[in-house]
Amino acid sequence: MNNFLRRLKLLPWREMLQISALVNCIVVGLELFLAWGLIQSEVFGKIFTLLFGSSLGILIPFAIALGIGALAVYFLEYWQQQFLLNRVSLWVLVLCLLLGLLLKSFLPIPASLASLSETALIGVTVGVFWKGRPYWR
Repeated sequence: MNNFLRRLKLLPWREMLQISALVNCIVVGLELFLAWGLIQSEVFGKIFTLLFGSSLGILIPFAIALGIGALAVYFLEYWQQQFLLNRVSLWVLVLCLLLGLLLKSFLPIPASLASLSETALIGVTVGVFWKGRPYWR
């Protein structure tokens, strides 16, 4: 148990939280832009309603969550090269991303793209491990 806690303490928590914050800030920015577009443009609102009202509307939240996970791994690969990515660090990244979605849910912003849900949990996990496939060892 003591060895497990020591290994847990050595994980790159700061970097994972920074990447998670960056990805969640990008999502918040896109949601604000989307909300502004819905207010300003009637055509944009019709397209948004058509897209989310169709049968694709079920898959869009999953695809967005998958993209969040993949984007986080991409940023992690690009900026943080001083530590070794592995299966445990990918799980930590999933946890940090979900924590970011939880914190985002407290903001007074309409959650049009991503919110904390079972779909987000599955999508983020699939996205992180799909993009992080080379690091599964």
